[in-house]
Amino acid sequence: MQHNVLILDFGSQYTQLIARRVRELNIFCEIFPYNHFPSDLSPYKAVILGGSPFSVRGEDAPHPDLSQIRGKLPMLAVCYGAQYLAHFSGGEVAASNTREYGRANLSYIKENEVFFNGVSENSQVWMSHSDSIKALPTNAVKLASTHDVEFAAYKIEGETTYAIQYHPEVFHSTDGSKMLENFLVKIADVPQNFTPGAFVEEMVAELKEKLGNDKVVLGLSGGVDSTVAAVLLNKAIGKNLYCIFVNNGLLRKNEFQNVLDQYKGMGLNVKGVDAGDRFLGELAGISDPETKRKTIGRVFIEVFDDESHLIEDVKWLAQGTIYPDVIESVSVKGPSATIKSHHNVGGLPDYMKLKIVEPLRMLFKDEVRRVGATLGIDPELLGRHPFPGPGLSIRILGDITPEKVRILQDVDSVFIEGLKSWGLYDKVWQAGAILLPVNSVGVMGDERTYEKVVALRAVESTDGMTADWVQLPYDFLMKISNDIINKVKGVNRVVYDISSKPPATIEWE
Repeated sequence: MQHNVLILDFGSQYTQLIARRVRELNIFCEIFPYNHFPSDLSPYKAVILGGSPFSVRGEDAPHPDLSQIRGKLPMLAVCYGAQYLAHFSGGEVAASNTREYGRANLSYIKENEVFFNGVSENSQVWMSHSDSIKALPTNAVKLASTHDVEFAAYKIEGETTYAIQYHPEVFHSTDGSKMLENFLVKIADVPQNFTPGAFVEEMVAELKEKLGNDKVVLGLSGGVDSTVAAVLLNKAIGKNLYCIFVNNGLLRKNEFQNVLDQYKGMGLNVKGVDAGDRFLGELAGISDPETKRKTIGRVFIEVFDDESHLIEDVKWLAQGTIYPDVIESVSVKGPSATIKSHHNVGGLPDYMKLKIVEPLRMLFKDEVRRVGATLGIDPELLGRHPFPGPGLSIRILGDITPEKVRILQDVDSVFIEGLKSWGLYDKVWQAGAILLPVNSVGVMGDERTYEKVVALRAVESTDGMTADWVQLPYDFLMKISNDIINKVKGVNRVVYDISSKPPATIEWE
């Protein structure tokens, strides 16, 4: 893998977006915590310092060690990074009279500056900070201003160091991607060679070298990630790949058989294991979301351990882990509170003597799909909505019973099939139904009912890091609500979730 750009994370909600924008330029990049990045920087062509919720003036301000970076590698400091360089290098940072948050427009751009090639004056940028640079650091030259921020951008002479007080990575910065391209391609001379075809070629070669003649077992889910991982591994090691598809009893309606049928003819060696009763038995009485996830993860590993013992000399467990899983499971401040644990990130218990191989762990979701297309995987399969590893367990709020699973499977089936029949499925990034832990009063016929409430969720996104709720047509929602209440026994009320991520998450648990 070509480690071309290093992004240092200071805890900003936008750090992942920087990586997305860099990847869109066909440039490979990686995110590392500011206090725990590789000691060997020789593979990197440039470094980007991200933003942060902290103030550089605070006692708890993150202090990166830039001794091996500054002046030695091209560096772009964004927001907190720009203020950090100013505050600790002879400049001045002070609290703003008002928090500078939201849209602003460049009112001054230094002439003939490569960083702003193709960027017009009055270009819109996105501010998000409560401090502001009042004096530039030593040897710095002002490059741009807005009406309210004099030092919106600057560079340090004698170094390839640039700094900006706004966020080029967010959608609201109109020419943000152009500025990143100018810095990375024209200033830092980073090659734009991170393409799906190049990734496949490089990863297959890497897998061949790493795995040799070893046997690998992979858990297939029917989803995009595990399928692309399987086809990549199959291309590298062929018959030494053993795929296992486990029914945890929490899949979508009829999915176990449908998925097995789907893989026929793909040249994959797949075995189906129906362990639904085992999972549901272990989950009985558990309501806490994290406990559910951990229980499913534990039972999944136990089932895998049982199955892997049936295959002689298996040495590796392959997983479809992707980059957002990795990012969300690592805190910049160390092992502090995480939003939720990811079922497929982390090590295995000691008793399971398998090494882990994760061919997709550096890719975002949309990149996985493009790699899958390069591998010739069916577009319909690549277009499948993401589905959580713990399955419907985290869409059933509260404890799990076979009856609740049946209700949610039926509701989900009506919703998803409805999206497909109305031509809406491909316009939605992810959709599903949530069974709420409340009953509501209703009337069916002339009888009073007291039955379950379900929430429908449909979001649009690129990679799941941020998401907006989809404005599905009212006629569609009316039809689906009516179909669910009429066809699914036990439900008498349907609601639609209109929350975006952030502040909400896509899944409810």
